[in-house]
Amino acid sequence: MEYLLQQSMNALSLGGEYALLALGLAIVFSVMGLVNFAHGDMITFGGYAMFLVAAGMGIANPALLLPVGVLSVVLFAMFLEKVAFKPVRGAPPTTGMLTAFGVSILIQNVALIFVGTRAKSVPTMDFLISNVTIGSVRIPVVQILETAVTVIAIALLVVFLRRTTIGMAMRAAARDVSTVRLMGVRADRVIATAFAISGFLAGLATVFVLARRGAVDPFMGFTPVLKAFVAAVIGGFGSLPGAVIGGLVLGVAEVMMQVVLPESMAGFRDAFIFTAVGVLLLVRPQGILGERPDFGEKS
Repeated sequence: MEYLLQQSMNALSLGGEYALLALGLAIVFSVMGLVNFAHGDMITFGGYAMFLVAAGMGIANPALLLPVGVLSVVLFAMFLEKVAFKPVRGAPPTTGMLTAFGVSILIQNVALIFVGTRAKSVPTMDFLISNVTIGSVRIPVVQILETAVTVIAIALLVVFLRRTTIGMAMRAAARDVSTVRLMGVRADRVIATAFAISGFLAGLATVFVLARRGAVDPFMGFTPVLKAFVAAVIGGFGSLPGAVIGGLVLGVAEVMMQVVLPESMAGFRDAFIFTAVGVLLLVRPQGILGERPDFGEKS
């Protein structure tokens, strides 16, 4: 029973992290049709912002760095939308995808040149790296908080999309941007809000990724967002509920593979998972909750 509880918390925590990031990817894609491969580098930016504020201003209290990490990612996401993605908004989807790749490579290289390849330590709140003991099971506090924050963030996002004017405009834009423009809704405002929400979710993920790692490096956000991209594909790219389900499914699958596979084959965990994802997409190419596009009759 204790072992089951431990692994369940591992799966929920990991799945929650993937769900946060997959939601950020999905909300931008649903409004703009853009796969933002620079999403992971926003996590890196938030980590370096926390490091520079701590080192430059001599802030020793890690609690003061948490809002710095989240707010910096939100502002950076909105900055990227204005500078990099707005000019190519009317271009073909491949142009936006290449722009996102270019932004990602640019951010990574700027970090490599000006900060270096060595990981930089970021102060972490002590309680985040502590454990809660339940019977004979020791559960890290960061796992409990990550699961709770994911649930709260998803609930608030649902309320925002259903109860606010801009949220309803975003839902409408996900269906048909042209019609939304004809109704007098400013597309710039809707898209900027989508990027701000995406940045907020990435900022929350930044805090938890740093709590686990304790240091930031130029490629810190690459692997988590790669997994989040897979989670979004599993759930159905552009579907917000699908992004959450896909993140949880991927988190559970990773933990199960870690438990089931013998030690000699543990290194093949991702290979088995991606193979399973490939089989799923052969059966259901649109993902779990995605809508299957109509390509007409096959000849």
